[in-house]
Amino acid sequence: MSQILVIDDEPAICWSFEQALKDGGHEVRIASTAEEALREVTRSAPDVIVLDYRLPGMDGLAALKQLRIQAERTPVILMTAFGSLDLAVDALGVGAFDYLPKPFDLDDAINVISRALADRDSSEHAQELPETHDTTRSLPEILGVSRGMQEVFRDIALVAPRDVPVLITGESGVGKELVARAIHRYSGRDAERFVPVCVPALSESVLESELFGHVKGAFTGADRDRPGLLEQAHHGTAFFDEIGDVPLLQQVKLLRVLEDRRIVPVGGNVPKPSSFRLIAATHRPLEERVRQGEFREDLYYRLSVFRIHIPPLRDRPEDIPELAGKFLAEAAGKRPLELSSATVRELQSRYWKGNVRELRSALQHAAVICRGGVVTPDCLPSEPPRGDQRTLQGRGDNGPSTPLSENVQQWAEHVLSSGERDANQEPLYESFLSEVEPPLFEAVLAKVGGNRKAAAEMLGLHRETLRKRLRKHRMDDNIGPDDVD
Repeated sequence: MSQILVIDDEPAICWSFEQALKDGGHEVRIASTAEEALREVTRSAPDVIVLDYRLPGMDGLAALKQLRIQAERTPVILMTAFGSLDLAVDALGVGAFDYLPKPFDLDDAINVISRALADRDSSEHAQELPETHDTTRSLPEILGVSRGMQEVFRDIALVAPRDVPVLITGESGVGKELVARAIHRYSGRDAERFVPVCVPALSESVLESELFGHVKGAFTGADRDRPGLLEQAHHGTAFFDEIGDVPLLQQVKLLRVLEDRRIVPVGGNVPKPSSFRLIAATHRPLEERVRQGEFREDLYYRLSVFRIHIPPLRDRPEDIPELAGKFLAEAAGKRPLELSSATVRELQSRYWKGNVRELRSALQHAAVICRGGVVTPDCLPSEPPRGDQRTLQGRGDNGPSTPLSENVQQWAEHVLSSGERDANQEPLYESFLSEVEPPLFEAVLAKVGGNRKAAAEMLGLHRETLRKRLRKHRMDDNIGPDDVD
């Protein structure tokens, strides 16, 4: 029987853990303060500690540091509803086993505890603790209180010290380069260069030279040797924005560089060392491009060792007040401006097709328009049309798309015009779901790499509900190997 110590001043959370863990055959001890927990650990070290960050008296991070001294081999899981990137990095940097953003699914929390129990005696926990990074150096701040962004913070903290490739996914404007810079900042390569490579900005004719460099005389106009971007990233980090746009020929050469850690400039034959960490980003599902033969499968697997998905802004409206306040302060300069509550509500209700980039632009516009000290809704720019975001078909057509509502109406009229429906037929609503759910689920699963948990969150469904619907549509084979239950 394993002993689990839960440290939280919320009785409901403690009760939930106690019931779930006892059902699993574990002994549970409860402490409502860090000071009480430290006394408990002195009497008898538990097998796993679950620790809340915000506690009366000593906070969770300070308690974590003490617990790592008093119970060095005991995995500690830090919970918080008030996290930031710095907190996630600090918590994992001083030895937390994992970082659990609140609110969380209790099953997920139990799974983390199970992993901690399984790993508590492994050699990894006997190793020297990772170095804590200085977080005072300048870095553009990544803000967010939503569950989605808390998970992004945790993922950055987890992967930054591990020298593996990272694939960042998310729509245009969500801040993929900011996340890449944060990974570099908290890695062991932060003293070297961060080299961004904007693939769409480079034509295919110059891409190879830009990436790998060239020697004098390699082509007309090459009047001197020139180091490429990957040589400049030696010992540092290379960030490929829109990696999916790299042509197939350059994909082969990039894969070879990743495997050999050497580059050969255009026109040259002497390899040069290039040991860089690769972070890539894309707003399109690379899985689809692999299926279409436009992206090499071997390179895809090389890139996606660790994936971070940044949710779109419209899925995390709770992040908008803090982001909007920051952008308004930047745009206003020394002029004191504030947002009215009506303006905040208006910002939270918008679709934000351009995500954080569009929000920043809207606040810059508002700062120019506003004549008083309070930004009202009429100071905001008009919301741009949503384009095909509300359409069901027409993506591959040259003509205009048909609105989703019209497609649904036409489908219903067609079904109903066929006469009386048989009483044994599937109900109309279920027939409709049978039409629209398979392509919807397929698109979402492709977006999240087959991860059923992430797909359920994106769809707003319980995981069990998604499982049942996938089974109904015989789509269980759409679930990838990285699915998390």
